[in-house]
Amino acid sequence: MIGTETISRVIGKDVYDSSGEKIGSASEVYLDDQSGQPEWVTVRTGLFGTKESFVPIRNADLTDDGVRVPVSKTQVKDAPKIDADGHLSPQEEQELYRYYDIGVAGGTTDTTVGRVDRAETTSGMAGTGYADAPGTVGRDTSGPTTDEAMTRSEERLNVGTRSEEIGRARLRKYVVTENATETVPVSREEIRVEREPITDANVGAAMDGPAISEEEHEVTLHAERPVVETEAVPVERVRLGKETVTDTETVSADLRKEEIEVDGADRAR
Repeated sequence: MIGTETISRVIGKDVYDSSGEKIGSASEVYLDDQSGQPEWVTVRTGLFGTKESFVPIRNADLTDDGVRVPVSKTQVKDAPKIDADGHLSPQEEQELYRYYDIGVAGGTTDTTVGRVDRAETTSGMAGTGYADAPGTVGRDTSGPTTDEAMTRSEERLNVGTRSEEIGRARLRKYVVTENATETVPVSREEIRVEREPITDANVGAAMDGPAISEEEHEVTLHAERPVVETEAVPVERVRLGKETVTDTETVSADLRKEEIEVDGADRAR
């Protein structure tokens, strides 16, 4: 349960939904003007926190990590668009109660809700609304009393970058089979019949043996055959490397700014 004494610990903290998913960061806390208790917190969402949505804080919990609210991130994303201009009208608050399907604080719908100024949370003077102090010149409708001048503010676009994982690459080695063809010369022996006449040089060998007989001679033939074997040899080293390339992207956002005009018939230069 978050009370007025812990408001200063809420502003700027991360806000998580009921399932623990981060929604955004807490910007402003709004108190119920009748009960004086925290009723709503504005949460900055979007890529650069440019969108601000109202989230119920009545039953929220304050933890070491931030603020856990009893609604979902999707509900906050689709919440009614209401300007965080210092006070919620009864109609605006009723619209939020209907959207989040929660009961009205204090059992009535005709109260307004005011924002807690950051200076008040720091000094421990959180209250339920703003009242003119004696001797002040004017009062800003968004909350605090002012002197004879008013402050004009405007939003500025702050663009940055953040690193996020976009994918992964890995090296994987696998085996494929390819057919290789090589031409290899091979030799073989063939039979060739050689005939020679009887001469004085071979007559002795020719007459060695019976005059008429049966005889046979045998010759062994040889031939070469291709022999195939394989061996594994290293051919290269492969690794993954990373390089950084720079592109440009265009971002846009709606920025609010305050304008000052003078009401009255007589306008001094």
